[in-house]
Amino acid sequence: MAANQSDVGFRSPLARVRGLGSAKEGGGHWLNYRLLSLAYVPLVLWFVISVMSLLGTGHAGVVLFLQNPVNAVLMLLTVGVTFHHAAYGMVEVFEDYIHVKMVRLFAIALLKGVCLVLALASGFAVLKIALGA
Repeated sequence: MAANQSDVGFRSPLARVRGLGSAKEGGGHWLNYRLLSLAYVPLVLWFVISVMSLLGTGHAGVVLFLQNPVNAVLMLLTVGVTFHHAAYGMVEVFEDYIHVKMVRLFAIALLKGVCLVLALASGFAVLKIALGA
């Protein structure tokens, strides 16, 4: 008999022996993704308003905009959250639709590596402009 009586009704004996079932982590992933999305909303609003205000100012106007410390920090946060959000969402897609474990692990590792490199390159560019180097 199963150690947990709630498992008896819906799981086959083989599934109980193998320990197949919920890892009890889905709720945490869901909540983290929603909180990340909630943090992303004001950053995207700031970004869209900023880009609209910079239309027609040219390169010099964007450089002056990013040399403001508040704008530089908000841009760095936007870049970081954008790539983290993209990687987090794509990992969920890969986990759902790539069924070969080694292919899935390789795809996730490649995705996270690409997102990390792009985030670092973007952050470096913002810092270089902000610091006038």
